[in-house]
Amino acid sequence: MSTVEHESVTESRLASIAASVRSSELLGDLAEASRELDPALFRRLFELSRSPSLLVATDYDGTIAPIVEMPGEAFPLESSVDSMRALALLPATSTGVISGRSLRDLAAMSRLPREVHLFGSHGGETDTFTINALDEAQRATLAAFRAELTRVLPDEIIEHKTTGAAVHLRGLDETERLRIESAVAELAAAHPIHPTRGKQVIDLSVVPSSKAEALTRLRAQTDVESVVFIGDDTADEFALETLGENDLGLKVGHESAATHADFRLRSPDEVSVVLGALFELRKSWLFGRRATPIQRHSLLGNGQSTALVDPSGSICWMPHPLPHSASMFSEILGSETAGFFAVAPASGAAPLTQRYIGNSTLLETRWAGLNCIDYLAPVDGYSDDTIVVRVLTGDVPARIRFAPRLDYATVPTRMARTDEGVQVLGTSEPIELYGPGIDFELVETGDSHTAEATVVPSQQPEGRVVLVLACGTGTGDAGFMATGGEHYVRERALNFWTNWVDTLTLPAHHREEVIRSAITLRALCHEPTGGVLAAPTTSLPEGIGGVRNWDYRYTWLRDGSMTVRALLALGSTGEAEGFLTWLSGVLARTVSPEQLHPLYAVDGSALTTEAVLAHLPGYAGSRPVRVGNAAEHQVQLDVFGPVTELLDELSDHLGELPENYWLLTCQMVEAVSKRWFEPDHGIWEARRPPKHNIYTRVMCWVTVDRALRIAHRFGREPRGAWRQLREEIAQDVLTYGFNEEVGAFTVAYGETDLDSAALFVGLSGLLEADDPRFVSTVDAIERELRVGPTVFRYRYDDGMPGLEGGFHICTTWLIEAFIKVGRIDDAWDLFRQVNNLLGPTGLLSEEYDPVAEEHLGNHPQAYSHLGYIRVAQLLDEHRPS
Repeated sequence: MSTVEHESVTESRLASIAASVRSSELLGDLAEASRELDPALFRRLFELSRSPSLLVATDYDGTIAPIVEMPGEAFPLESSVDSMRALALLPATSTGVISGRSLRDLAAMSRLPREVHLFGSHGGETDTFTINALDEAQRATLAAFRAELTRVLPDEIIEHKTTGAAVHLRGLDETERLRIESAVAELAAAHPIHPTRGKQVIDLSVVPSSKAEALTRLRAQTDVESVVFIGDDTADEFALETLGENDLGLKVGHESAATHADFRLRSPDEVSVVLGALFELRKSWLFGRRATPIQRHSLLGNGQSTALVDPSGSICWMPHPLPHSASMFSEILGSETAGFFAVAPASGAAPLTQRYIGNSTLLETRWAGLNCIDYLAPVDGYSDDTIVVRVLTGDVPARIRFAPRLDYATVPTRMARTDEGVQVLGTSEPIELYGPGIDFELVETGDSHTAEATVVPSQQPEGRVVLVLACGTGTGDAGFMATGGEHYVRERALNFWTNWVDTLTLPAHHREEVIRSAITLRALCHEPTGGVLAAPTTSLPEGIGGVRNWDYRYTWLRDGSMTVRALLALGSTGEAEGFLTWLSGVLARTVSPEQLHPLYAVDGSALTTEAVLAHLPGYAGSRPVRVGNAAEHQVQLDVFGPVTELLDELSDHLGELPENYWLLTCQMVEAVSKRWFEPDHGIWEARRPPKHNIYTRVMCWVTVDRALRIAHRFGREPRGAWRQLREEIAQDVLTYGFNEEVGAFTVAYGETDLDSAALFVGLSGLLEADDPRFVSTVDAIERELRVGPTVFRYRYDDGMPGLEGGFHICTTWLIEAFIKVGRIDDAWDLFRQVNNLLGPTGLLSEEYDPVAEEHLGNHPQAYSHLGYIRVAQLLDEHRPS
């Protein structure tokens, strides 16, 4: 399967844990934690959650239970109990509570299950039969001591325990406290008693006890690599002191006394947030370790539809009929129950290889004795139909499992057997799987059907099995494909891609990688409309277990322009022309150009409201799963720049300026002239108040600069004071954008935070490459935002909780900046590092986490591939000798 590999026992256990914790609504706590907790603490929790083995131990009173006047009423926070229990159920994870309370009271009041290790009396009690382990001398001491204790101290401050007693000081005035402390000291001196002092309690025991010794013992017992310990009392300092550099100590309270803890927490409520976040992060990591890595998924595409195939041969994602429509296979977003279409050896053998066939999107997965070729069949240019073809060859039994789950698995999916295969019932258009001669069995899976069959391909007519999934009203050729015509369709599909690639002008180095990037971008171009997808998926996370999960199945004006511009740079003009026709259609329905939205659906329509699919667990447990994108309502004034750059380069390539392209050029400048001075949300769509973003201002300058270039090239008269506008915007950027304190252009006017997009001050040509301000900006971004093979967008608080990886497109910007300033060796070095991050079939997702070494974000990502193509072309002029 896609997201969780076929380890049914572990998968079932984790799924049950997730389900049980979902009922207590812990899944919302990760977002809360990242907002409420110290960022450095949240990052440390993130790191510790990835420890191979982990122990989480706490005190009780003042930690998971609030301090109250009556100790007998100190019940724990339910959320903390839920988190401790849930953590204890995770693999390679242990939890414990080390308290000064008697073990019997601790067990009764905490209501913690047996999976949580309990230590009473500061570690002196590990089970309720501790009294039986006392020798005769200890029993005699205990009896004598208790008798004298009750004689000299008030009963209401004494708590009797199995091996001693506790004397509570809370609520006593200073005089009474001093009297009690003095009396206790005399008693302890008169008997072989071991006292342990807390802030408001003195514990007395005939058995030596220490939270430090208890924690050390528990650590050895559980054999863990890392420990998180949370305490609040002075007695907890001894335990905190035992922690090493791979551990984390937390102290509740704000007293001025020094502590061995790494961080302080305000209250038991904040402890609950920490425990909930730690569970969420660790659960997501454990799920993620079993998740198929994002970069190992391969794309099928034909210019109309897209699908993803995982390395085990399962189609795990396929929207239909439009790219932003509901997916009938959504396994990549959490589990098999969300739908899949799998073929594999019946023996369960692992695949050997997976590769694209030549320069195409036809994919071959190979096992020992079995091959599968997958592709999306060509359909009519303006069709919404989707036809998936799967061809099996080989001499071992193959298991076929067809489990569509309509509308992201929100409704039951029922099927019926037909003479040629199976048909999905209750749909507005025909959906049928053709497999002539295959005896499918319909298996009840919850409320839905799964069609299953086992077949030996070599024993079938023509020595192979052809499966054709036909979705739509115009799929009449599906039966022909399944009964002998498949090789004609395959040849047509191969020829389309091969012939197109033959038209491209490619760099002399890394040609195959550039070709794969170009094919990927071409597959994201929606031929019927001219729209361009930013990515074919939704909600593949920017951080495993995080909430930065977005729907990218739309056309951003910026991303679309940059995508087709990359293809234009390789010599392909059709995608650029189609996109500009699409944009003209959008503008025709818009009141004025400055009112353009940042993104639209591929058919040019406005987006529906962003929504959450709460029933899907998300990739590697990363929730929420979102559909739609609220960024549609943002102000993003940079989008006019990439459009005008495209118009400049396309008209130059064509050698002519059609009237509609000149109109588009004028409309882009008109939009900039009306709004360039306004704050906006910027390229990164920060969900916070608008700012005067430097990248946006630079792109406004680019709009006017490229428009003037077009006008000059074709002898057109600018419609207004364009030159004055260009100089005014440039002066604005240079006056307010450079921060002398930082020594760089920053994210926005008056701010000190760096942003990779500020590199465009030089990449755009607004500043010369040798300008010291640009050179120092390059140096600052490399120093502060680069980590190994990746470059982060920024480090500032963008209004969203959680963590993210470095962005591949930002890395390519830094490579381009290196080339600009003459650091060619550094550019090649970083390019090679990016090249090493390509997935097994040559695809790039949006991001890469250099700490966890995980590929992140929607996949494959247009930004990543267009950036790769651009720097590969630029480096072609600087090939090592």
